[in-house]
Amino acid sequence: MHFYNLIKELSSDKEIILFVDMDGVIASYDVGKPLDFLHKRPLMTRIKELEEVSKLLNVDIRILSICKKDYQIEEKNIWLDKYAPYFKKENRVIISKETVTNTTSPEIKTNYLNSVKTDKQVVLVDDDNQVLKDVMNNVKGIIVYQDSELVD
Repeated sequence: MHFYNLIKELSSDKEIILFVDMDGVIASYDVGKPLDFLHKRPLMTRIKELEEVSKLLNVDIRILSICKKDYQIEEKNIWLDKYAPYFKKENRVIISKETVTNTTSPEIKTNYLNSVKTDKQVVLVDDDNQVLKDVMNNVKGIIVYQDSELVD
């Protein structure tokens, strides 16, 4: 429960918005396999820990995920409904590269996070080092965690 304790302490005196990536964080990511999101293996230990985090009073937990094709947005939503329904539908941001063209995943996430207007502390959990680096360098005041923080 290392990550739970980090977020509990962080949220003890302020509200936070916690954005969580899907692929490689709560769903398995095998580079060599087709992107069949409906059949990705859920990473249950992480899913259960994030469910506990979602119950903390000052934590607003959300998904921030990228996919290649528009139809995959629905696949990811179906997967979340099945394995992590505590991510409310209105708190799921799934962006397709088919819609946002000529932009890398780090750029898409950085741009999205810069568009979030809030007085709350914004936190991102991701497994992509380039995303984490770009977000740290370009999003003011954000706290980032590598997905390895979800493992005790």
